[in-house]
Formats: sequence, C-alpha cells, structure tokens
Amino acid sequence: MTDRSNSAGAKQPGGGWMPLMEHIGELRKRIIYILIVFVLGVAGGLFGAGPLFDYLIEKTPAGRIELSAFSPWDAIGLYMKFAFVISFVVAIPFTLYQLWAFVRPALGRKEQKATLKYVPGALVMFLAGLAFAYFIVFPMAYQFTENVTNNMGLHQLYGAGQYFSFMFNIVVPLAVLFELPVVILFLTRIGILNPIVLRKLRRIAWLIMVVVGTVITPPDVVSDLLVAVPLVALYELSVLLSTLAFKKRAARLRAMELEDEEEESYAATT
Repeated sequence: MTDRSNSAGAKQPGGGWMPLMEHIGELRKRIIYILIVFVLGVAGGLFGAGPLFDYLIEKTPAGRIELSAFSPWDAIGLYMKFAFVISFVVAIPFTLYQLWAFVRPALGRKEQKATLKYVPGALVMFLAGLAFAYFIVFPMAYQFTENVTNNMGLHQLYGAGQYFSFMFNIVVPLAVLFELPVVILFLTRIGILNPIVLRKLRRIAWLIMVVVGTVITPPDVVSDLLVAVPLVALYELSVLLSTLAFKKRAARLRAMELEDEEEESYAATT
C-alpha cells in the first residue's frame, strides 16, 4: 500500500515536492518559533510565579511546615522554576501545533482538520497530569518522607528551594507522561507510528512505567500501584487509539489507491 503523503519532502500547496534543504529550513523555522514562545512563556511566567507560589505555599503540606531560604539565590531560583513550569504549559500545545504545521502540506484536507484537534487535547492532558501528580502522588510521597523524618526524631526545617524541587521532580515528569495518548495518536494519524510497533514495545513500555512509578513514589506496593497502573493504562489507551487511527488511515489510503486504479483504467480505455 502506497502512502502518497510519504516522500523525501513535503508537498507544497501549489503542487510539486519541497526540496530537501527547503524542508530542513522549514523545520528550523518551526524550532525557532517554539524557542521564541518558550522564552516569552518564561518571561510571562515570572509575573505568574508570585501568585502561583502564594497559592501552593498555603496548601498542605507546605501550609503546615516552615520553609526557609538557605541562600540569597533561593527566591530567584524559585521564581525561575515556576516560570519554566508555566512556560511548559504554553509551549507543549504550541510545539504540537508547530509539528502539525510542519507536516500539514503532506496531509489530506480531512487529516489536517482531524490532527489539528489534538493541539488543545495536549493542553488538557498536561493539566490533567499536573492535577493527578500534585493532588494524589505528591502528597503520598511527602507523607512518606515526613514519617521517616519523624521516626528518626529529626526537626523538619526545609529549604523552600529543596521543597519545591522535590515537588517539581514528581509533578512535571508525570504531567509530561500524560501527553502520551495525544502524542501517539497524533503521530499515528500522520503515519510516523503504528499500533504494530507499539505492541512490540509493550513489555519495554510497561517496564518503564513501573520503574517511573516506583522511583517517584514511596517504597510501598500501594503507592507504586497507584502511579504505575494509571501510567500503564495510559499506554494501553494510546495503543487502542493508535489502532483506530491506523485503520482509518489505511482505509483512506486504500480508497485513494482504488480511485487511482479507476482513473488509470479509464484512461487506458479511452
């Protein structure tokens, strides 16, 4: 089965194929756009860092412990960390949009409309991942460390930088992993991935999910399962969505081939 969207270059709207160097130049332009938006997001995030910090500092567990600054740079470092996280929220869907814009000339009209819908979905899934990580996983991880600290008879005096680094190291990776279904579905619709490859990688993917769940949670079975099971479910959901998208794509390509064969047959008889 031949995919007319695959070639060494992207098809231009006016017909013909884009030369390789022009293709690379287009990719470089998209990457520059992403970097610009990320930098602007960081700049804008500096204004949102204060209110976000105030909100989190009032929530449990931060609201019931004493956070200290151990260095004059701690406050500046915190502002930058919050700004980067805010910028990620903006940059991730914009990155997916730029990827869509890069491959758009090689897609059919229906595929263009279908794949564009994944851009807001990326933002929704990232925010869902942030919520899951912050409200479910992070409290479990902190509670475990707090119990260990109390059992050892130690006084809890944490640096604000260390506390939020601990939080971000849990929250951000999980939020990114929640992008998996959207990204895999998008790559399947544009022909880069397929469910056959995903099934072959299932064991490796499951192992990675379990390792991630084990590393970022307390060392007990319940906490590990509460994180690993949703991650595995996300991967399986990705495989299912990829299968559905792959079948639709294959049917479309088959219809295109039949249309070409009919046109060639008609041309040969006239």
